[in-house]
Amino acid sequence: MNEGFRQTGEGRTEEEGRPPKLLDQLRTALRVRRYSLRTEDAYVDWVKRFILFSGTRHPSALGAVDVGAFLNHLAVDRRVSGSTQNQAKSALLFLYRELLGVELPWLSEVVQAKRPPRLPVVLTPGEVRILLDQLEGTMGLVVQVLYGTGMRLMEGLRLRVKDVEFERREITIRDGKGGKDRVTMLPDRLVAPLRAHLERVRVLHERDLAEGFGEVFLPDALADKFKAAPRSWGWQWVFPSNLRSVDPRSGLTRRHHLQPESVQKAVRLAARAGELVKPVTPHVLRHSFATHLLAGGHDIRTVQELLGHKDVATTMIYTHVLNRGGRGVASPLDGL
Repeated sequence: MNEGFRQTGEGRTEEEGRPPKLLDQLRTALRVRRYSLRTEDAYVDWVKRFILFSGTRHPSALGAVDVGAFLNHLAVDRRVSGSTQNQAKSALLFLYRELLGVELPWLSEVVQAKRPPRLPVVLTPGEVRILLDQLEGTMGLVVQVLYGTGMRLMEGLRLRVKDVEFERREITIRDGKGGKDRVTMLPDRLVAPLRAHLERVRVLHERDLAEGFGEVFLPDALADKFKAAPRSWGWQWVFPSNLRSVDPRSGLTRRHHLQPESVQKAVRLAARAGELVKPVTPHVLRHSFATHLLAGGHDIRTVQELLGHKDVATTMIYTHVLNRGGRGVASPLDGL
């Protein structure tokens, strides 16, 4: 999952005879190991913050005290979440182990921030209808796909035309979380609007080809192995961007898929317009998908497979919906 486009990007080349800077080396090391562009940006940002926090000293001159002070600063002063603190720790682990070649046992022993268990935010079917009523066009279709299939946001945005199977009513999700593929359903209600959407996308693709563009990012050097694949219809994004942009890694001008921030903003505005009081994000639709399937009588193993969870214990968090408040125990107040 290492595709990615940005409108702008910092330079990647150095002048003749000058060694690459630390952050450029870090980017190269991440790309060689096939980290995603989002992870690359996040790790580079954390290393920048660490260096600035430490008085702009080179990380090779820093030690356990400095790293511990930085992580403590994030937890105590910045009060970041456990997941954010752990991401910063992972970035520094990568920096020292993979780039600087320094094995620092003390860093791996730094206490992992605990993420307290939280019940997921789940919309009722009525609230989902209200949300969908506030959306239209491509954004409305994206949100329906997310709720109707249980996909994560990036899984939905990375869909390729070839992975939508209308006859079997299936969608194949490639290289999902953990690098795994899986199959989920294609709701009957989405067949007609999705077909119409793809017809419009095909017109857009043909126009790109006529203008000398039309290539799409392919993973794992497939573009070198299959020369015609980047311009073929089957490999195009189901939800392409309205604008072409420059790939910061290759420098090629291509049409990327929709940006996740655009979908997140559309969902947030739709929730506000629908006067929903719950915090609503695209991922809440995935929680709602799983919860509504379980409430409808589907077994948890089926839901686990559709969600792509490695362990059924992860899926078990959605079973709270099967318990009427207080695990089904009647309140003494109701007995008065």
